[in-house]
Amino acid sequence: LSRFRSSKEVAEAVAGINAGAIDIVIGTHKLLTESINFERLGLVIIDEEHRFGVRQKERLKALRADVDVLTLTATPIPRTLALSLEGIREFSVIATAPQRRLAIKTFVRKESASLMREAVLRELKRGGQVYFLHNEVETIDNRRARLAELLPEARIEIAHGQMHERELERVMRDFYQQRFNVLLCTTIIETGIDVPTANTIIIHRADKFGLAQLHQLRGRVGRSHHQAYAYLMVPDAGGLTKNAEKRLEAIQNLEELGSGFYLAMHDLEIRGAGEVLGENQSGNMQEVGFDLYTQMLNAAVRALRSGREPDLLAPLRVVTEINLHVPALLPSDYVGDVHQRLSMYKKLASADSEDELIGRQEELVDRYGKLPEAAKALIDTHRLRLVGEKLGVKKIDASSDVIVIQFIPDPPFDTAKLIRLMQGSKTMRLAGPERLRIEEKTVNTDARLQRLREVFRAIGQS
Repeated sequence: LSRFRSSKEVAEAVAGINAGAIDIVIGTHKLLTESINFERLGLVIIDEEHRFGVRQKERLKALRADVDVLTLTATPIPRTLALSLEGIREFSVIATAPQRRLAIKTFVRKESASLMREAVLRELKRGGQVYFLHNEVETIDNRRARLAELLPEARIEIAHGQMHERELERVMRDFYQQRFNVLLCTTIIETGIDVPTANTIIIHRADKFGLAQLHQLRGRVGRSHHQAYAYLMVPDAGGLTKNAEKRLEAIQNLEELGSGFYLAMHDLEIRGAGEVLGENQSGNMQEVGFDLYTQMLNAAVRALRSGREPDLLAPLRVVTEINLHVPALLPSDYVGDVHQRLSMYKKLASADSEDELIGRQEELVDRYGKLPEAAKALIDTHRLRLVGEKLGVKKIDASSDVIVIQFIPDPPFDTAKLIRLMQGSKTMRLAGPERLRIEEKTVNTDARLQRLREVFRAIGQS
């Protein structure tokens, strides 16, 4: 179902869908019209998810309560990505590019006639084709006249969404069959266009496009084994907004294959996560960063799942700061890829049980081999964090000569146990109202960890 089908074909398809005679239907937003009532809908696959609004996606889910929804997109919109990162929706990443596919070389440049001529002629001389994106239908004919004057060697055609269906179909077919070599177009080419011989795209006023949109448009080229080029043309750089500068910097820096997910993360940080229950698919939480927002949301979800009313004024969980005076990290010669390293740091930091931490440790060993000392220290640090958070430990500083443990005011354990522990030890004393000082020499990190575990076991016993 699409606007390129005749009225008769559309009517036949709708009748078949309503009767349950059609097993699979592929269509555009036309599938959401009131005249369509699926007989036994079981699976909805939404391709290029960023082209749909919240209401349209909710309409799809409302068609049947137990429908499975699979969303496909190179650049998830902030709200969808946030829901996935928060664990409300599951997600997986396809990180392997097709064979012989090359990364698209991306340039952000001030618009100039000489640069555009050079870029187009370089592509034409190697037998390729060019997209020139001009997203203003009112002035697209003027742009064609200027391009024809600048590039008399090129054969130029126009494509935009306000053209008649048959004419638009003819232009796109002719471009695919290489009957002309420069397609002057609007963002109508953003999705669903696959022309292997088109390997240069020039985007006029790239500062007006969103990050996901720029990534999608750039993805129209480089769909074969030839090197592709994307030129993002902007007016004088001094006149760009701060967000536009961030977007263009991100798209230029992240040009390797499979960078869509990381671009979407940048987009999430720039635009905000939007609303979980509302209709805004982007937007910032007032005075709350994304990480804190995620913690608040997780706390509310946990409370509701356990049948309690979320206490929105209660402080979030204690985060224990730990310094063992040894390197505690994933070395670059152990986990080589920076993105994988960051992902693993996040997984370790978000582990909230011993079992989960063991799972992360097993994952590291399985993927990268035996743990180096620095990685062991990192996991030991997180083990201490799990115990410390339960006991209200704010900070641990453990050197070879002295161990200092700082608690929050009114920690969640019986302080009488701590007093009894100090009375039975010559090396322990209070160094302030919430600070315990242990003056003992420890030969190595294992000895420090063992001493800390003994203290926590003594004060945490019920």
